[in-house]
Amino acid sequence: MPVPTLGHAPAQTPVAVVFGGPSAEHDVSIVSGTAIAEALLRAGYPVEQWCITLEGAWWRLPDGHQRAGRGPAAYDDPASLAAEGPAAAGTALDALAARARQPVVFLALHGPFGEDGTIQALCEAAGLAYTGSGVAASAIGMDKALFKRLARGLGLPVLDWLEVRASRWGADPDGVLAAVDAFARATGDVRLMVKPARLGSSLGMTLAHRREQRPAALAEAFRFDDLVLVEPYVAGARDLEVAVLGNEPDGLEVFGPGEIMSGHEFYDYEAKYTPGLSQTTLTAEVTVEQRSAILDLARAAYTAVGCEGFARVDFLVGADDRIVVSEINTIPGFTPISLFPSLPSAGGYTFGAVCSRVVDLALAREASRTRHRPTAADLPR
Repeated sequence: MPVPTLGHAPAQTPVAVVFGGPSAEHDVSIVSGTAIAEALLRAGYPVEQWCITLEGAWWRLPDGHQRAGRGPAAYDDPASLAAEGPAAAGTALDALAARARQPVVFLALHGPFGEDGTIQALCEAAGLAYTGSGVAASAIGMDKALFKRLARGLGLPVLDWLEVRASRWGADPDGVLAAVDAFARATGDVRLMVKPARLGSSLGMTLAHRREQRPAALAEAFRFDDLVLVEPYVAGARDLEVAVLGNEPDGLEVFGPGEIMSGHEFYDYEAKYTPGLSQTTLTAEVTVEQRSAILDLARAAYTAVGCEGFARVDFLVGADDRIVVSEINTIPGFTPISLFPSLPSAGGYTFGAVCSRVVDLALAREASRTRHRPTAADLPR
């Protein structure tokens, strides 16, 4: 299938790329966002870049800005990069909405605020077209507990899990540990994965090998979220990823699966973002039947959540060849070592073409929407 023809002219389509944000994934977002902005600039788009600091302040970087090898820490002080600001979120978005030619907001934000429906709701309120999934799908995709409940309810294969809230951990740690012990016994393996429910990049995630490591693992996860998931450890599991592009369920493009060979015991933050530590391939060695099943599950998960634009669906394949849906990522990384923007190369896409397609899908969704502000006459008075 050839790459779809764009329904817009890049030179006539301003784009505002937003990255950074008040999230533990701030640094990864800077790498993603600047890479997207540079690709869109090369493709001829009028691009402006907005960096959100860890404190939540919005700064507009100079036209034509390039990261040029700077580390993410360089963006801690946007004024040193000649950025204009600071502005509050509402002020910045209102300014974009007031433009004669409103830009498409390309959301390159990872984690809370950017990927959980918050910034999507702000763009909706401002009347701005934006990339990726809407408010509800973003919120479900970010919350691993909600996603797993939905997936299991629809019959999609997911690992068993235990949810632990910070309030319960604080009030009754012995009771929590007893529940975790019972969960581990039911899985038949003392090893457990402990992770924040609403964060990505494996931050706050621990593989607890022994019972006595569980309190520290829970405490680490609670540093990042007030809801924690405990899952069984799948020894020898393969990490596979599928890239999905599209708005309508019957018109999705799916690519992959690719595979990650982690340089650590599990695919933690360091293994993800240290160049050369882990290895990836765009073509995982799976059977024809496995590939078909994985792509079908990716479509089903994407559709179930209500995703639009793009997403990455992650899988674990156990030593017994059991396939489970691990999670869905509604704003996957666009870093140089990210699989998502590379997987569509099987369909003829370049990195820049993926970015342009994401913009095109945002415009198509906006054009198909009916925005009706009710008047008093519409109300059943």
